[in-house]
Amino acid sequence: MTQTSAPAAPGDPVDAPSVAPRRATALGPASGVASRVWGRRRDWAGPVAVFVIVFVGYVLFAAQQWAHFTARSWDLGIFTQLLAHYAALQPPIVDIKGDGYNLLGDHFHPLLAVLAPIYAIFPSAFTLLVIQAACFALSAAVFTRATLTRLGPVAGVALGLAFGFAWGLQYAADAQFHEIALAVPLLTLSLIAVLDRRWGVATLWGAPLVFVKEDLGLTVVMLGSVIMLLAWRESRGHPRADVAAVAQHGRSGVAPRAVAVAAPSAPRGLARLSGVRLGAGLAVWGVVWFVVATMIVLPALNPGGEWAYADKADPLSVLTDTAILFNPAKGETLALILASSAALVLRSPLALLLLPTLAWRFLSTNTGYWAPTWHYSAVLIPIVLVALLDAIERGRSSRWAWMRAYVRQAPAIAVTAAIVLLPGLPLFSLVTAAGWEPSPRAASARAAIAAVPAGASVVSDIGLMNYLVSDHEVYWIGNANPEPECIVIDTVAGGTPGEWGSVTDVGQRLFPGVGYGVVFDADGYEVACR
Repeated sequence: MTQTSAPAAPGDPVDAPSVAPRRATALGPASGVASRVWGRRRDWAGPVAVFVIVFVGYVLFAAQQWAHFTARSWDLGIFTQLLAHYAALQPPIVDIKGDGYNLLGDHFHPLLAVLAPIYAIFPSAFTLLVIQAACFALSAAVFTRATLTRLGPVAGVALGLAFGFAWGLQYAADAQFHEIALAVPLLTLSLIAVLDRRWGVATLWGAPLVFVKEDLGLTVVMLGSVIMLLAWRESRGHPRADVAAVAQHGRSGVAPRAVAVAAPSAPRGLARLSGVRLGAGLAVWGVVWFVVATMIVLPALNPGGEWAYADKADPLSVLTDTAILFNPAKGETLALILASSAALVLRSPLALLLLPTLAWRFLSTNTGYWAPTWHYSAVLIPIVLVALLDAIERGRSSRWAWMRAYVRQAPAIAVTAAIVLLPGLPLFSLVTAAGWEPSPRAASARAAIAAVPAGASVVSDIGLMNYLVSDHEVYWIGNANPEPECIVIDTVAGGTPGEWGSVTDVGQRLFPGVGYGVVFDADGYEVACR
């Protein structure tokens, strides 16, 4: 009896033995499902592992800072007070910044309202540090997923960890919570979509950046411009890397760009829209919101009737003063960008997204913006690392043999640079004995906090501000404030001028005629209440 054969799979020898339909029906679907399930688990194992490692690392670092009563600035207290008001469905009035101060008049960050439900469940300043850790970990996992399909599991996970513990993110974690925590995953998701040529997805992830901070409107303009450029080049017949082809053939020895030309993917959904039009629309969106934020919203809500940071940029004085223009701190930031990308960042058009952030920082007269420290470089990390990934793909088809050879080694070079930098970065304290030694003032700090009556209004320096703000109405000691019920200072690290004297002296200086009595005084922590 003649037996019907199943069609040979692509790549099977033409004389391969036939398989009976009954047997294929019985085993084929089950084995296919099992294979797909196992494949998905394997594909996600690396990103999940990177997420867990990065998240745990940053949470442990936050816990270390919290246990040591480390306060880098008043910013964590400010954002905690902001989320407390959002969680209570109230306007973003932040008294730490000033009595009745609307924080949307300081920086334009309405997207922070999405965090209010989390804060409502876990009302503590430490919650913000955990949220920031999750944002950084998510970004690293997304980057790892994209890298795995292009470079394989080892390089993918290694570069994912290099992303997660990159210098810009570590310095941001050291500075504690800031709004840019939300920008890191949004930028990562958008830029990965750009690599995948999913213009609609890239636009959807990039558009909300304008609601994270006003200057990111300019970054969105550049993102839209890059999408326009790449989509226009493809419309002119330039080859591109197809994601599915790279994932399937990237480690088979077939050049990914060659595969992409042979098997382009059909556009679906938003992808049917012109990438050029989407990019143009995104660029216009960025311009509009930058103008609205800086010329309408911020001046309207700021007590001074202006964009409070407009005077920080002074290009003329910076460009005419070589000592400022070529300050070593700026060189350090640029050197770290090059090291993180194995010096390949400039081979990707995504590097254009660095320009807005670097411009407002380097053309400012505020020296704190120039160095790689604080949180100002966090948004650079997704750009630099995704640009590296793009440069590696582009370098594979370079006409120069040395470039094709170099990009094969680029992942190892970038990972090596990340490892070499680790001892000088904040999270290195996690592997040192000194980092886990208890603070000699911790017990006194807890006692000082306990000495403040529940619900009392407090004027405080930054020393214990973060620990009081979740259940007290807190004001910063340097502003003109209403008379509080208590005053709390840290004479060691709180920032209160030494010449102001004791806490009672501070009380008389700030609120003459109001009687404050000392209720706690130990190890530099002083509390006085009416």
